[in-house]
Amino acid sequence: MEKLTSPLGAFNHWASHNPDRIFLRQPINRNFVEYAYKDAADQISKIAQGLHSLGIQKGDHVALLSKNCAHWMMADLAIMMAGCISVPIYPTLGADSINQILVHSESKAVIIGKLDDYSKQKDGIPNIPAIGVELYDINERYSWEDLVKSNAPIENPHEQTHEELMTIMYTSGTTGTPKGVMHTVGSFDQLINTAIDVISLPSSPQYFSYLPMTHIAERAGIEMSAIYRGATVSFPESLDTFAEDLSSVQPDTFFGVPRIWQKFQEKILEKMPQKKLDRLTSLPIIGGLVKKKIKKALGLSNSKANFSGAAPIAVSLKEWFLKLDVEICQAYGMTEDCILSHFNLPNQNKFGTVGKPLPGVTAKLSEEEEILIKSNCLMKGYYKEPEKTADMFTEDGFLRTGDIGEFDHDGYLKITGRVKDQFKTDKGKYISPAPIELEMLKNNDIDQICIVGTGIPQPIALIIPSEIGKGKSKADFDKSIEATMSAINPSLEKHEKLSKAVVMKEEWTVDNGLMTPTLKVKRNRVEGIHMEMYPTWFESTDTVVYE
Repeated sequence: MEKLTSPLGAFNHWASHNPDRIFLRQPINRNFVEYAYKDAADQISKIAQGLHSLGIQKGDHVALLSKNCAHWMMADLAIMMAGCISVPIYPTLGADSINQILVHSESKAVIIGKLDDYSKQKDGIPNIPAIGVELYDINERYSWEDLVKSNAPIENPHEQTHEELMTIMYTSGTTGTPKGVMHTVGSFDQLINTAIDVISLPSSPQYFSYLPMTHIAERAGIEMSAIYRGATVSFPESLDTFAEDLSSVQPDTFFGVPRIWQKFQEKILEKMPQKKLDRLTSLPIIGGLVKKKIKKALGLSNSKANFSGAAPIAVSLKEWFLKLDVEICQAYGMTEDCILSHFNLPNQNKFGTVGKPLPGVTAKLSEEEEILIKSNCLMKGYYKEPEKTADMFTEDGFLRTGDIGEFDHDGYLKITGRVKDQFKTDKGKYISPAPIELEMLKNNDIDQICIVGTGIPQPIALIIPSEIGKGKSKADFDKSIEATMSAINPSLEKHEKLSKAVVMKEEWTVDNGLMTPTLKVKRNRVEGIHMEMYPTWFESTDTVVYE
């Protein structure tokens, strides 16, 4: 097959060569509405013309506010076809944050798709053309459906070049104000063609999209990959139907963040306790059937490549899944490097590492052991933030990742912490919490954890119990946590040893602002709420303290 060299070129290739192939599958009231490549191409072309009819010109910025859905991908392609620059906005943001991004990005229009409660976000839209998708009950001055009806296909569709700016992606960030990361067409083109070379998938694969497409991992790994590979993309209808929808699709590849893999494990163990699972999977023939049944129930029976990213995943969790014949490859990248960085790959998968550099990537460590990356996929900078942009690069053009790491003798990279996550106890000793958190998460009674300790002599662990942990008596739960701390502490330096575990009343979620949309704990927010209580908790006579 000819090499495809841009997202628009790739989509047009499949729309002309395989027009009847299903491109997008959108569940509505438990039925999948399907869009063939030719159907999508028709709507995309008319929406591109519709943008011009509203006065939007080539080079203008057009925002996209929506959960993952068929119209997210069609809107993104329509923005490209109109020669405009897309500005995706996280669908969980409130009105003020939406307004801040729309104003800062100088967006001239916004396309609004599937959302949970647009009424609470609507006030964030400034006086610019807003295009709502009626299929998802978004009623705005302009509707997607009306623009499709009233416009002919665009006469002169834009043809992308590698050098042109394609998108401004505002980071969700665990700290600070979102920054607009600028990426060109060439960044995505090189990334996806590299992925096609190193990750083997069937022709026209099946994909399942559920992590926010506003995030670089899903934008690249699902949307762009699907467009280049001529894939079919299915979406879940809701969080409640996620498991059912994933199981019905059985995708050819699956990407999850660590919390998703934890939830999968939790659901399996709820139905089959560990002792029973160990006994059944150890039996010849029956063991194989049990593993196949579990994989099918998860939706992973056809997946040739399973990935985890966005945060560190415990080696013990990967080993647990491997016993079920589910190999999880940890990948590493960030918005600023368009995730062209380090990947473990099927059959080249070293647990405890994030893999080797991908082709086209040069990596090294600074004197402070910060991981530095260089490739042709690095961002062009933060939009309207020249000083912050300059801070992200070394004099010789390497991107500062903010992660601390080390390379082993085989060239695999291991992440050992975050530069900004380190904190200092009142003994003046720095602590990197991530490795300790991963050790604690080996305990299935823990769902979420944040190791803290600013201003107290020894660190403490703030924890959220898992469903399994919640099912235990207080005495049994406390005993379980104490046993894990006792097992971990001897391997830690004196200043790192955990003194207490504090059980939180409230879960950390995206909705309450304590997790990012990719389910990473917002450490600074958690610290800001609880720091004044650290001394009280530290001085408690109990090892396991309740908030």
